[in-house]
Amino acid sequence: MAVPARTCGAARPGVARTARPRPGPGPRRSASGPARRLWLFLLLLLAAPGASAYSFPQQHTMQHWARRLEQEIDGVMRIFGGVQQLREIYKDNRNLFEVQENEPQKLVEKVAGDIESLLDRKVQALKRLADAAETFQKAHRWQDNIKEEDIMYYDAKADAELDDPESEDVERGSKSSALRLDFVEDPNFKNKVNYSYTAVQIPTDIYKGSTVILNELNWTEALENVFIENRRQDPTLLWQVFGSATGVTRYYPATPWRAPKKIDLYDVRRRPWYIQGASSPKDMVIIVDVSGSVSGLTLKLMKTSVCEMLDTLSDDDYVNVASFNEKAQPVSCFTHLVQANVRNKKVFKEAVQGMVAKGTTGYKAGFEYAFDQLQNSNITRANCNKMIMMFTDGGEDRVQDVFEKYNWPNRTVRVFTFSVGQHNYDVTPLQWMACTNKGYYFEIPSIGAIRINTQEYLDVLGRPMVLAGKEAKQVQWTNVYEDALGLGLVVTGTLPVFNLTQDGPGEKKNQLILGVMGIDVALNDIKRLTPNYTLGANGYVFAIDLNGYVLLHPNLKPQTTNFREPVTLDFLDAELEDENKEEIRRSMIDGNKGHKQIRTLVKSLDERYIDEVTRNYTWVPIRSTNYSLGLVLPPYSTFYLQANLSDQILQVKLPISKLKDFEFLLPSSFESEGHVFIAPREYCKDLNASDNNTEFLKTFIELMEKVTPDSKQCNNFLLHNLILDTGITQQLVERVWRDQDLNTYSLLAVFAATDGGITRVFPNKAAEDWTENPEPFNASFYRRSLDNHGYIFKPLHQDTLLRPLELENNTAVGILVSTAVELSLSGRTLRPAVVGVKLDLEAWAEKFKVLASNRTHQDQPQKCGPNSHCEMDCEVNNEDLLCVLIDDGGFLVLSNQNHQWDQIGRFFSEVDANLMLALYNNSFYTRKESYDYQAACAPQPTGNLGAAPRGVFVPTIADFLNLAWWTSAAAWSLFQQLLYGLVYHSWFQADPAEAEGSPETRESSCIMKQTQYYFGSVNASYNAIIDCGNCSRLFHAQRLTNTNLLFVVAEKPLCSQCEAGRLLQKETHCPADGPEQCELVQRPRYRRGPHICFDYNATEDTSDCGRGASFPPSLGVLISLQLLLLLGLPPRPQPQVQARVASHRF
Repeated sequence: MAVPARTCGAARPGVARTARPRPGPGPRRSASGPARRLWLFLLLLLAAPGASAYSFPQQHTMQHWARRLEQEIDGVMRIFGGVQQLREIYKDNRNLFEVQENEPQKLVEKVAGDIESLLDRKVQALKRLADAAETFQKAHRWQDNIKEEDIMYYDAKADAELDDPESEDVERGSKSSALRLDFVEDPNFKNKVNYSYTAVQIPTDIYKGSTVILNELNWTEALENVFIENRRQDPTLLWQVFGSATGVTRYYPATPWRAPKKIDLYDVRRRPWYIQGASSPKDMVIIVDVSGSVSGLTLKLMKTSVCEMLDTLSDDDYVNVASFNEKAQPVSCFTHLVQANVRNKKVFKEAVQGMVAKGTTGYKAGFEYAFDQLQNSNITRANCNKMIMMFTDGGEDRVQDVFEKYNWPNRTVRVFTFSVGQHNYDVTPLQWMACTNKGYYFEIPSIGAIRINTQEYLDVLGRPMVLAGKEAKQVQWTNVYEDALGLGLVVTGTLPVFNLTQDGPGEKKNQLILGVMGIDVALNDIKRLTPNYTLGANGYVFAIDLNGYVLLHPNLKPQTTNFREPVTLDFLDAELEDENKEEIRRSMIDGNKGHKQIRTLVKSLDERYIDEVTRNYTWVPIRSTNYSLGLVLPPYSTFYLQANLSDQILQVKLPISKLKDFEFLLPSSFESEGHVFIAPREYCKDLNASDNNTEFLKTFIELMEKVTPDSKQCNNFLLHNLILDTGITQQLVERVWRDQDLNTYSLLAVFAATDGGITRVFPNKAAEDWTENPEPFNASFYRRSLDNHGYIFKPLHQDTLLRPLELENNTAVGILVSTAVELSLSGRTLRPAVVGVKLDLEAWAEKFKVLASNRTHQDQPQKCGPNSHCEMDCEVNNEDLLCVLIDDGGFLVLSNQNHQWDQIGRFFSEVDANLMLALYNNSFYTRKESYDYQAACAPQPTGNLGAAPRGVFVPTIADFLNLAWWTSAAAWSLFQQLLYGLVYHSWFQADPAEAEGSPETRESSCIMKQTQYYFGSVNASYNAIIDCGNCSRLFHAQRLTNTNLLFVVAEKPLCSQCEAGRLLQKETHCPADGPEQCELVQRPRYRRGPHICFDYNATEDTSDCGRGASFPPSLGVLISLQLLLLLGLPPRPQPQVQARVASHRF
């Protein structure tokens, strides 16, 4: 839609205006009324010759200027770029390389097979661990009298607790026989490890001295030998982990726990990999009682409980949340079940905070709403476990008629009930609802009980899995997520571990899940199996899972990661979405093979430009996994060069430094041959990468003094191609660059970059100002040149521009112009290099004015007398005429206005909003908007810094003086909240008084809206009028052939302030977290859940369905707390909530 320009004042007299009709379709601008059309007609009449000494240039004149510009650019590139000469050099050295072919189908199948083999080795290790765990636990004898001193293990948090003088264990002294270990640095783990022991992590809110935990530690100790044997069989194994249903994590190898600066809230049962392995997918409806009796602290507990419940869901699950009193209604804009992904859960969490208590309790309304949601078959959902989670403070209605109508006799929906807060209501109806609907009843009297009781429903969902036995023992692979121990981005293979014990002869089989085994695979290890450099700069491999989330993709680069949440970047968000990619994504999710060539849009590496390109997509499933692998190749990357230096290698058994052409990598040759940057690739195992290219080159040369050409420790493909391209580019210097005078054409430098990793810049002194990435595959100019024909101009990014003062100090500012070198060898076409020049901005700005002028000779500007008619030009009339070159992204490249030199590289709307708007409205530019879901943003400022946990009820003085208040249940609930709130601030609301420098206070993930512009469909040259009401501007625009430039000539703005809609290009933060989630869920993207579902077993015993188990205060504790509060002393936390013994006794 066109953005209308606004009136900007009166026209300036004295300059005639002309305009020619625009050929083809009409421009994108609002229609003018009859009066305005008459005004434009009169304006054209005034443009007749003789109206003034100078008139706006005729169209043919400006077309002539454009041809002169095109010829000048082409001439310089032909002389100095050396494209033709480089082609000849390649052909002259044809005996030094071979042309190899990338066969997409074979490539993708090989990589998929390699990934399958890698993961299969981890699967075998997982199965050994799970079998051993079930055997060890079955043989274990429960000990009621076990003591802490009877157990010896390495407590991963012990070192951190010893460093903390206020730690619970330091205060009371640890009773367990804790091991103290020595560690060695291991680069594979990015950590210090001990390969002889396992480590144990126990959540902060679980008492490590409880009988359940001690028995767990006792029998899992035997897993240590299995972990060690697994690593002996497969030394590439990373973390091997057993996550217990009791909350204990035992992992190998041992390493100290990475404790956060605040309280450690890690609980393995809330990790994405554990949740996925412990139960089948879920359709969940959460209903919350918001009747008038639910107020104050109880309502806050409910809100927090719902948020914690949402955190137990993964992307395989679907959920909705509703509140009810007399009526039920969704808390958010979601009217049906939606995928429990990070963004949807955030919407729920924010909406839950707005719940208000009023009215009377109506269980019937809540349950009918929930059942209706679960019965809606017209939406995408998990179609496995179905459940209703009800949070209430109590009630007497059992709503049996609702269950009879919707759920009995099959009971396909489980009902879990949660009694929240301190109250005296009869909980029997809540217990009955859960027990008669295959669910469980829980009590949440205080904040300390929230986490444990909002996750233990997973034990109930695990029953059908356990009863299914071997059928349910299937390895599943997770989404990508951040490893809690610092390994980076990983995926995890998971396998459930079942309790195989029986209570006695003839008794029913145990139906408890013991936990989940997991083995991590780093994404970097999977990436190593993909081809690195044979695919070219713009070819790549990617992989997605059943949700369409990417496992591998060059654009998977989260700026911040939160280890509590998976990294979920959809394939259609990693790339620019279109119908072809939707089709490819669906086919991959369905596990099909396929191949498709498409025209699509891609962002440049610096995310400033959009290119329309051709890409070949090929994909296959990775067998035995939930993943599918894809390969993307541009047509010009079908073939690639492979150096063949065998003749030299046979002749030289000496170090590589003695090979021909290696001498041109030595700094001693730079003065005569130009400066060489080498891509920081893994040429040899002992070569450490460095951001400083000078240091990297020095280290590389030193290593080459020792390494022979056929050394096994080096990648011969990379090494030999590097040496080949060193010689190729040196010959370009010798044949073209060395004998040319760059100053004659106002050039700062000439350069060549190659697929082999060489960037040669000539002359040597120009390297001082070279800011491009030394890895050509990561340089925006290189990748864009390959994707576009002709000469690609790249002005400096505005953030790196020099100020006018620096221009006055003769600091040269350059503009890159580059083009790809296309070879055709025996009918095979490829683009192995990019060459270019660096223009001197100041000199070319002057040259630009001359080329766009009416000069007939170099030194004689056109003179125009008072009685003669002349056309304005960009040199003589620069006070009245604006002449600019703008690139295909809308960024200013050159201008005839000296004061705009410091604005080179800016988006043109920031320079002349009125003119850029007209170019957009006249279809010279098209806009593309997208969202970056991996951005990092500074935290939003919050108030009440240093305050106590917000949202906590604070008693008044009258309350303190009221004895009845002290003895009430409300007082006890407050004390518990104060105690746990001091530890778990963030459960109600994040405490803003966080440790300075912690990640939470620096950056957090957010969504940024990106807008790029690219050339539209208009290729014609024409004049047009910018109609601004009482003041208008004439302009001419024309694409320059064989470049990415638009030549624009326009009258200078006639008004001091011309109000026009400003086009924006900079990234903007999305306060609402990107595109409207409420709209997106109405058109969900295609996905498939896991292939297996275990939600029912006829032999399931549902008799264990929960009992009341409140946490009664003792008189001594109550009196102590009163004294602490009255004296102003900070209260210490009470002992952690113990795991329910009844659920986990073995």
